[in-house]
Amino acid sequence: MITGNTKLLGVIGHPVEHSLSPLMHNAALEKLRLDYVYLPFPIEPQNLATALDGFAAIGVVGFNATIPHKQAIVPKLSNIEPIARAVGAVNTVVRKDDKWIGTNTDVEGFIAPLQSLDRDWSQTNALVLGNGGAARAVVAGCTQLGCASVRVVGRNLQKLEEFRDSWQDSPLSPLKVNVQVHEWGYIPEIIKEANLLINTTPIGMYPKIDNSPINADLFLHLPKDTIVYDLIYTPSPTKFLQYAQQADKTAIDGLEMLVQQGAAALKIWLRRETVPVDVMRKTLQQQLYK
Repeated sequence: MITGNTKLLGVIGHPVEHSLSPLMHNAALEKLRLDYVYLPFPIEPQNLATALDGFAAIGVVGFNATIPHKQAIVPKLSNIEPIARAVGAVNTVVRKDDKWIGTNTDVEGFIAPLQSLDRDWSQTNALVLGNGGAARAVVAGCTQLGCASVRVVGRNLQKLEEFRDSWQDSPLSPLKVNVQVHEWGYIPEIIKEANLLINTTPIGMYPKIDNSPINADLFLHLPKDTIVYDLIYTPSPTKFLQYAQQADKTAIDGLEMLVQQGAAALKIWLRRETVPVDVMRKTLQQQLYK
């Protein structure tokens, strides 16, 4: 029941109607029996600063930021946590001491399902498909895991070089971010060394479910122990992960990243060490795979 005392959380984006965050967060808040509600806020880019003032005025506790606000919100916040500076994007904001503080829980969400595996990450070579915003969180995550190397492939050499250079003097220090970049055509050559293959592109996402960022035959060149990870969570499995399963590789989709980044944000807002992750996961599974 929403009352005059109900505290506000939410997600800002444009568009934001498709977001699954309200489903999983409200399910968790209900389980915890807390007087909070999580709402989607459609905020157009030109209204971002006004929205922040409005949120402060009505006492919003915190919120998530999604496209197109993840980068644009950075200069409008009072403080940015080092992990968000390294990624160059904020996806979680909390009100603290009358100031907006930004961080990034995408990195924690990305590495969560990997940390549950029995793997020596210091012997793992990561190959990242794509060099957009999602790839930045993946590179930071691979660095935190301690991967031996991180290679990023893309289609535009200039953007790839800018991506690589942006990690110099990274706030992740003393962790060393060692990123090598390659144009897309080099994939057949470098995929042979990849123990961790990650798709950060939207290729294969609904409704274009018959597409994959790489062809099925390339999966046959992967090392025996390779983990294949697709950040896409609908459909499940994507064509990319179907190819991985056919090649007898461990396959991970993006649902757990979505759940874990949300759980990490909820812990920040509620100042709790634990939240009902199982409830959040089950709620999303029921919605996506019904």
